[in-house]
Amino acid sequence: MTKIFRILILLALLAGALAGCQPASQTSTPSTPATSTADQQGATSPYWPTQDWRTSAPEQQGMDASLLAQAAEKVKQASISLFSLLVIRNGYIVSETYFQGSGAGRRSEVYSVTKSFTSTLVGIAIDQGLIDGVKPTVANFLPGRTYKNDDPRKQAMTLENVLTMNTGLDWVEGDPSYQKLYMSPDWAGYMLDLPMAAQPGTLFNYCSGCTHLLSTIVQAKSGDAPTFARKNLFEPLGITGYRWDTDNRNVPIGGWGLQLTPREMARLGYLILHNGQWDGRQVVSSAWVQAATQKHTGTDGNLGYGYQWWIYDKYGAYAALGRYGQTIFVVPNLNLVIVTTALSEDNHDRIFSLIDNYIVPAVKE
Repeated sequence: MTKIFRILILLALLAGALAGCQPASQTSTPSTPATSTADQQGATSPYWPTQDWRTSAPEQQGMDASLLAQAAEKVKQASISLFSLLVIRNGYIVSETYFQGSGAGRRSEVYSVTKSFTSTLVGIAIDQGLIDGVKPTVANFLPGRTYKNDDPRKQAMTLENVLTMNTGLDWVEGDPSYQKLYMSPDWAGYMLDLPMAAQPGTLFNYCSGCTHLLSTIVQAKSGDAPTFARKNLFEPLGITGYRWDTDNRNVPIGGWGLQLTPREMARLGYLILHNGQWDGRQVVSSAWVQAATQKHTGTDGNLGYGYQWWIYDKYGAYAALGRYGQTIFVVPNLNLVIVTTALSEDNHDRIFSLIDNYIVPAVKE
């Protein structure tokens, strides 16, 4: 790919992002039908939302409908720039509201929520014996490479260091770094050429480019990461219309680039909530789920971090979080999955406030 062509691609991507920033009228569309599928089939009937989610009145799932309605109203009153807010309890959608002219079929960029999908693919590859656990070094998975700024610390960097954002690489998160990646003919090579700033495992540094190393390793070990992802993760969950941007070597971008509907996002949360099991199939091992969703490191904020999942200690919850307020928030003790898509400049602060003040308190039994 020529440098000029890469520049054109980057400009097109930036134009798309700017187009997504155009304001729209603040309207809401509740899509839960008046007669829920739980009414028709029994609120406790076991099912898997491979084809689609079933709906239920909140009270049938032990939730307060008035508090959920207040959450949706708060979004409008406070001008929180959400496109969607889904609440799923016991496997049933109990509240589903769309804003700003959005709808259930809108597929949009989920930004860093992508990282939690990438992590799950690493777990699947480990389960299948393609990757020998999280302790081997990155250099072991990508042999034959030579690096600029070579350093014994770089050679010591493990897969687990990458998963927990403790690589020690001198990466500065933000658009300038993303643009440099887009301009590079070898994204993994660009990342591994960076100088070291710390000993791996000693310093949390959020690094979207580092997550692309995970995709590159899945590519190296599976031979075809897009096909591996489709057959082993997306198809079992019934996710068929997704898009996932790739680098110029056809490796799915590890840290962003996945485009999903809100209901498709919720399926990953539901899979992890069920310890990796889906409709009789162990898609990813429960051992991986437990390791991925436990706190491995502190961060520079109030949340902990697992294997590409944020840890919300307050409820024993974990979350996939993406730029501008994309969210998959899972509270295992309450059998609760919450999804948002958004264009919120304050990212998740007000979304967490909705969860804390309305959605979690709505659980009554």
